[in-house]
Amino acid sequence: MPTTNLFLNESNPRQFSAGEKIFNEGDAGDYMYGVIEGEVEIVREGKVIDTVGPGSIFGEMALIDHTGRSATAVAKTDCKAAQINEKRFYFLVQQTPNFALHLLRILTDRVRHHTHA
Repeated sequence: MPTTNLFLNESNPRQFSAGEKIFNEGDAGDYMYGVIEGEVEIVREGKVIDTVGPGSIFGEMALIDHTGRSATAVAKTDCKAAQINEKRFYFLVQQTPNFALHLLRILTDRVRHHTHA
């Protein structure tokens, strides 16, 4: 359920090649990512649990609860993503109502998906 991609004008996006691990389950979560181009698979215990594309975010849970990564993120295709640190994340939540609503929708979707699967 992507909304307008807030990260299209990112000045220094990260590039990932297809198959490249972006982070591993259990890693410290210093950043979240906003997908600009391409797709990223979210993997837990060797199983793909979600695929996110342009306009979507991933890695936000570790910024919210300050625990290790709950899953591994792998570039499904070549992709470009904005890397968002905690300070910028809080700024986006406070100053951009569409971002905060998008985040709530993503988290609600994930809870529903994983409790009804």
